[in-house]
Parts: sequence; structure tokens; C-alpha cells
Amino acid sequence: MSQRALARIWRPGRPSVMGILNVTPDSFSDGGRFPTAGEAVGHALAMIAAGADIVDVGGESTRPGSEGVDDAVEAGRVLPVIAELLRRRPSAVISADTSKARVADAALAAGAALVNDVSAGRDPGMFEAVARRGAGIVLMHMRGAPRTMQRDTAYADVVAEVHEFLASRAAAAVAAGISPEHVMLDPGIGFGKDLEGNLRLLAALPDLAALGHPVVVGASRKSFIAKIAGESDPGFRLAGSLAAIAGATRLARTIVRVHDVAETVQFLAVLGALEGAA
Repeated sequence: MSQRALARIWRPGRPSVMGILNVTPDSFSDGGRFPTAGEAVGHALAMIAAGADIVDVGGESTRPGSEGVDDAVEAGRVLPVIAELLRRRPSAVISADTSKARVADAALAAGAALVNDVSAGRDPGMFEAVARRGAGIVLMHMRGAPRTMQRDTAYADVVAEVHEFLASRAAAAVAAGISPEHVMLDPGIGFGKDLEGNLRLLAALPDLAALGHPVVVGASRKSFIAKIAGESDPGFRLAGSLAAIAGATRLARTIVRVHDVAETVQFLAVLGALEGAA
């Protein structure tokens, strides 16, 4: 099931869209918006109707400074949403946003097709769980943990260091039995980087894609946009979020992870049409 679902996510001519569904009380932009499984599923269905190719369900905040939760709490938040969403929309492609192998395994057993792991497989059981289910995995670069990641954002060469790390983790995932085409790389915008680092990584997306794996870009509503444009409210960073993913539109297999699905789909459609006309 996972492999068939993963094959459906790619869109010819434009990036695939991953809609963010945080079932947490403390995520930076939408924490607490969906306190029940029913409300969360309703939002997921709305994102699918708006054009989301994947719904990314997360039960633990990874905003800067956040504290983690244990496996049971996280699983209790995400598993009912996954089960109910697939009951109502069996064709939905679901990603489990977790760095815990036990939560990932349970989510994949419930019908998720891939795992979005901000720790890039740091939990020793993660790669084995994903490989056993024939699922996909997003490997993201993050220095330290969400609670501490913004304490040290200095790099000798942020692009080289992030890409080297991701290449190493991708090789480890493939060695563990995960299909290479199911290993996706995310530079971790906003995770242990300063403004310059975020901008350099976004500019270097073609180099990341040259490693041979699909690329995931998660820049939606992040604080680096406020540092450039001065908008303190995350809910008013749509224009900056769209500008941040413009460079990803030229890559072959890319996923953009966003809060604003309908607006992103429209942006990608018009930009693609303009580039096609040119």
C-alpha cells in the first residue's frame, strides 16, 4: 500500500504539496486549532480538496524551544486522525511527522505512507520500521533538538555541512533497506540556522537535488520571513512563504510543505503556466 501511495504523490511539471496538520497544543503557527480528531480530519479533507497531495500529521511540536512529549501522548494524538482520515478518504496519502520509531511504526501500520523525521533517523529503530513497511522517509537536517537548536547557528559552510549530513543519512537509510527513491531530503529551514543560512540553503536547492533524492522544502510561515519583511504574525506570512518556494519549482521531484494549500496550489499553477509560456 505504501509504495502505491507514494507513486501517486508526484505531479508532472510542479512540486507536490504537503499540507501541514498539527494536532498539537503548542505548534508555532496553528497549535491548538484542531483539538479533536474530527476537527483535524475535517481540515485534512479541506486541504485535500484544495489540492494537497500529502497530509502531514504531527503530534509533537518542533518549534524552537519546544519540549518533547512521550510516545504514548504523541501516538494518542496522531493515530485516531490517521485512522479516521483513511476511513473517510481511503485514497489519502498520509505522512507521519515524528522522530520516534515506535510512533512511526504504529502510524505506518495504521495506513501512513511515509514518515517525516526531523531528526533524520536518529532513533535507532526508525530505518528498520520504515524499511519493513516499504514506506518512504523524509530526512531533515537539524542541529541538536528543537529545544536547543537555535543556540548555535554558526557553520563554516552551511550548504556543504547540511548536504554532507543529508547524503550520509540517505546512504544509511538505503543501507537499512529503504528504497532510494523513497528517501527524501529536507535542508531543515529554520532548524538550527540563522537568516543567512536559511537563504543560502534555499538558494542551493539544485545542489541538494543533485544528490539524487527528492527534495522537501518546509519554509511556510517561518520566522526568517519576519526577519526580512517584518511580519510578526505567522498567519500573515503567505507572500513570503510563496517567495521562499519559488526556486523549488524548477526541480524534478520536489515536495513543498505548507500551511496554505489552496494559495500554494494556485501559485504553483500560475508560475508553471508562465514558465511554460516563456
